[in-house]
Amino acid sequence: IGKKKKVSSFFCNAGLLELSLGKFRNVLLNQTNPEEAVIRNIASNVTVVIFQVHAQQISLSPSNPSVNSSGTGVDKGLVSILRPQQSVCTWYLRSLVASQVLSTAISIPYMEKDPIPGGCNLEFDLEVDPNIYLDYTLVDIHIKFAPANLGYTRGANPPSCDSGTGQNSRWRLRYDVYRYFLPENDLSEMVLMSHIQKMSEVQSIKANGIKMLTLTTDDKTNVYFSSLPGQGVIYNIIVWDPLWNTSAAYIPVHTYACSFADLVDNCSSLSKLSTKVFFTALAVLGLFTCFFGHRFWKTDLVFMGFIFTAFFFFVFITRVTGLGYDLRLTLTAVAGIIGGLFLVASWWRSGSVLLCMFVIGLVLGFLFSSTVFFTPLGDYRVFRDDVVFWVTFSSVALMIPVLFVGCPRILNILASGIVGSYAVILAIACYVYTSLAYITLDLLRRVLNDYFSRAYTNVPFQTNDFIILSVWTMLALSGVTVQLRRERSEVPFPPHPYLTWKRERERRSTNVLDPSHHIPPLRERIHNKLLHIKECFQKEQPAGERTPLLL
Repeated sequence: IGKKKKVSSFFCNAGLLELSLGKFRNVLLNQTNPEEAVIRNIASNVTVVIFQVHAQQISLSPSNPSVNSSGTGVDKGLVSILRPQQSVCTWYLRSLVASQVLSTAISIPYMEKDPIPGGCNLEFDLEVDPNIYLDYTLVDIHIKFAPANLGYTRGANPPSCDSGTGQNSRWRLRYDVYRYFLPENDLSEMVLMSHIQKMSEVQSIKANGIKMLTLTTDDKTNVYFSSLPGQGVIYNIIVWDPLWNTSAAYIPVHTYACSFADLVDNCSSLSKLSTKVFFTALAVLGLFTCFFGHRFWKTDLVFMGFIFTAFFFFVFITRVTGLGYDLRLTLTAVAGIIGGLFLVASWWRSGSVLLCMFVIGLVLGFLFSSTVFFTPLGDYRVFRDDVVFWVTFSSVALMIPVLFVGCPRILNILASGIVGSYAVILAIACYVYTSLAYITLDLLRRVLNDYFSRAYTNVPFQTNDFIILSVWTMLALSGVTVQLRRERSEVPFPPHPYLTWKRERERRSTNVLDPSHHIPPLRERIHNKLLHIKECFQKEQPAGERTPLLL
């Protein structure tokens, strides 16, 4: 009772905000002047009204003093169970900061046969809690919610949540989880306010959202998704009663998987400087390899060896050490360079291209397999099992070097064109958001995080992604075409330098008619060159006879 009086006295100077059921109202809120939201003339067949308010980044605090309930969050809602003859509902709104905060509010009515979202809450603070609770990291997003209850008439007691598991209990309810992507590279408040309206009511959620999965009452009420820092996402859940074929929506929740308040690495500048330097340098080498990789064979080997070594070294050093990101990336770059030079050295010494082509084929195979699992195929439930996923992934990756074992030149040109152009896309992703970066990033997340397999990994594909996909396709096709036309009359691979040097040395030592046979040894040639240089600095002798006879 004391808390109830305190809430009422706090809002005694509130402004008045008239609302209509099912219609959004944008409102500016602050901490000192709360708003009183009122809905009048509620129909008698309405049994429940769910009030919700949303802001982009500043937490809001709606409350209902009549039932002593309140909450705090950027996406928050309250349930009002109507009494007999009740036709007016009142809520109070305020933000947690003194400055003006743009928000949007709506009240949605439900009838007696509609399920009540959060009606069987046993975990969270509110008695009836229709909110979705969201946590995020740089890797995944976790949403959880309270189970719903069956609807009932005004003045009746709510159905028991634990009376049984039959068709007459809440256990018959089904939960459809939906996701909606905001426009890419747009962090404005007004965009969020307009799009969150599309995810608040049942029919608009079905029309605009992407249905991710369906949960039964036997399933846990939590779901994981891959994190997309900088990309706005809205989640909501529709609870469906199959007996009455009625539905109700929870409170939509949004996230950008990043912080607006951080001074460094905030939502507007996510990529670190070290990441930009690393991938920009890789893109320059990749662009060169895309068009000239087969002609400059050793440069191609350095590029492919760098990628192969850097990937596995980064996984290893992240798994076994606690080093900072910048240091890990620096060590990865050093290890990648060593790996690329080692691949060149192994070819120079052995003369065989088999090992080199196997590494190059694996790099292309890993990219191809990652692209396959980047599609909706990757979200199939069977691939949540790590054994099934890695066996399938490895089989697809190994298929590439096996298919091209008889035509290594074609394999190398394809790999240099496709992988080299994708390095350019990764560099673009450091400056402009694109979902194409998650082709390889999701693979890295799955390697580094034991529980990433439970996350749904589909990503938005919008205008920006189509443009960058066109750039990737154009670069890859151009690079492959140029190399195929230029190399069609050339030998499949450049001659091996070590074996060429040995054959040339043997030829010179046995063929006396070869002018090169009479070339002096290296030491003598260096000595003669030094003498020639020394003569250039000697003072010129004066002209005239200097013989002893004339003197």
